[in-house]
Parts: sequence; structure tokens; C-alpha cells
Amino acid sequence: MSANGETVGRPPSQPPPQPATRRRGRFRWVKWVLGVALAALLIAEGFYLWPRLHESWQSLTEIHWGWLAAGVWFQALSMSGFGRVQKQLLRAGGVDVGQRKSVAVVYGATAMSVTLPAGQVFSTAFTYRQTRRWGASPIVASWQLVISGVIATVGLALLGVGGALLVGNRVGPLKLILSLAGVIALVWVGNYVSTNPGSLESVLRRVLAGVNRLRKREADHGMDKVEEILGQLESVDLGTRDGVLVGFWAIVHRFADVACLGAACYAVGADPKLSGLLLAFAAGKAVGSIPFAPGGIVYVDATLIYGLTVAAGLPAAQAVAGAFVYRLISFILVAIIGWIVFAFLFRTPQADDAEFEKEFEQRRTV
Repeated sequence: MSANGETVGRPPSQPPPQPATRRRGRFRWVKWVLGVALAALLIAEGFYLWPRLHESWQSLTEIHWGWLAAGVWFQALSMSGFGRVQKQLLRAGGVDVGQRKSVAVVYGATAMSVTLPAGQVFSTAFTYRQTRRWGASPIVASWQLVISGVIATVGLALLGVGGALLVGNRVGPLKLILSLAGVIALVWVGNYVSTNPGSLESVLRRVLAGVNRLRKREADHGMDKVEEILGQLESVDLGTRDGVLVGFWAIVHRFADVACLGAACYAVGADPKLSGLLLAFAAGKAVGSIPFAPGGIVYVDATLIYGLTVAAGLPAAQAVAGAFVYRLISFILVAIIGWIVFAFLFRTPQADDAEFEKEFEQRRTV
């Protein structure tokens, strides 16, 4: 294939077959149908939402600046809370890092996650690289990422369950108790394994021997790598104090974010129900984890507006205005601050960047 796309090295009497071109031409009408349907949908949405957008603009022009400032403060508290979670998890792995550094990484990673295509991959690699630079071993750096993600997911699920309970849904206390018990069991198992690596080593040795038998290799083949990993895991000791602090700051992280959404609603003159606020927030965050677009733009906003209208009992105009203010703080403002922090603290390439990037890719594909 030449630079201009022409096929070379084939006699003129034998034109290249073009089945792919014919196939694309056959389904070209699908693109037109989808384009027309999308345009019709946007026009219909515009006609439907215009009166509400007009009323929402009036709500925004009469915004309560005190509640807006409170929303900004709550969002800063939420980010700081997640920085504390990261700090305590690393401390359990023997890595001491200051709160400012931890929060700076949280802001930088969040900016990448909400603005870049495939931003979650970039943000995770960025966090891994920084924690390795602080002195964390590969196991501790990966463990911190996994556990912080699990804690964030479980916290979000508990918020949704709490909102369902407040609204009187059929979510019994048993499910709530089981969810909490699952979190406690996860922390206990992780702590037990880290403090008693010998028990896990014996199990892994038997499993590895069975795998090597199937692969027709020596029974202890690869055991040196397992012992290295267990040695690094032994340095992770999530004691009672660290576990309590991680749980506390995880709660602060989530509830401060919910409070930011509530402050955004109050700023536009709305009075949302607490149960509906929890449900709208949980639904918006859950939908936002689907990487369709950076920051979940459009579909996260639509979910928040729908949740605030249906569950929190807000008029459509106030729901649109409240969601707009919340996203302005939690999405736009956080992204701007995150990129500023990145530009001042993390923009300069380091000599070990390539090594850590390669290491992260290898661990991600294992």
C-alpha cells in the first residue's frame, strides 16, 4: 500500500477485490437513518426543554451565592476526603505521603478521568506512577488502587440503598447489613492475608503445583515470583486505626459530594428530598462510570435531571438548574483545578516515567 492509498505490486489486469467497500456501501443508509433520527431527537428535545430552560435561566440569574460557595466547599472536602483515603491506604503499605501531595494526585487524576478519552486508564496509570515514585512497591501501588476503587463503589451502593430505604422501597435491612458485612469481611481478609502470609503461601504452593503438573513443569516453577509478591504483601498492614480512618474518610468523600449536589439545588431555590437526592446522586455516579464520553457529558446530566425531578420532587426547571450548578462545580471546576495542579506539579517528565508506564501496562494485562 503506497502513501496515497493505492495498491502496488499487482498487475493492472487483476484489479484488487473490494468486498469491504461494497459492504460499507451497502450499510451506508444506516448512518443516514441514525443521523436523521438523532437530529429529530435533538430538535424534539429542544422544543420540549425550551420553556424549562428559560425558567432554569431565570433560576440561575437569581442564584444564592452563599449556597454556591457552600457547594464549592463541600466539593473540596470531598476531594480532600478521597486524598485521605489514598493516604491511609498507602500508610498501611509503609508509604508515608503528605496530604497535599495525595490531594494533588487526586485532582490531577480526576482531571484526566473526566476530560480525556479513555480517561480512566490515563488517570489510573498516573496515580500508579506517582505512588511508585513515593516509594510504594508495585504490589502496594496496585493494592491501593484496587481497594480505593472497591471502597468508592461500595460507598456508592450504600448511598443508593440508603436512599431506597428512606423512600420506602422494598430494600430490606438485610441487604444493607449484608453490604456492610461484605465490606468488613473484605477488610478483614485483606488484613489477615497481609499479616499471615504463610497461610496463603501454602495454598498458593498447592495451586501452583497443580498448574505446573498440567503444564508438565517442575512443581515449584514460578514459586520465587509468588514469594516475592507475598513478601511485598506482608508490608501491607491495614490495622484497626487505619481501617477506621479509611472508612471515615470514605464516608466524608461520598457525603460531601452529596452535600455539594444538595447545595447546588438550594442555590437555585429548590428544596429537594433527602431520599431523592441520594438516589439521583447514586444514579448519576453509576451512569458516569460508563466511559461513553469524557465526564459522562450529556447522559450523566440527563440522569441527574431525571433523578432530581422524579425522586427528589423538584420542578423540571429547578432540576435542570441544580444539575447545571452541580456539574459546574464537580466537573468543570474540578477539571480546571486538576489541570492547573498537573501543569505546575506533574508536567515535567521524569527519568523513570517510561519504566513505570511499562510496569503498569504489564500489571494491567496480567
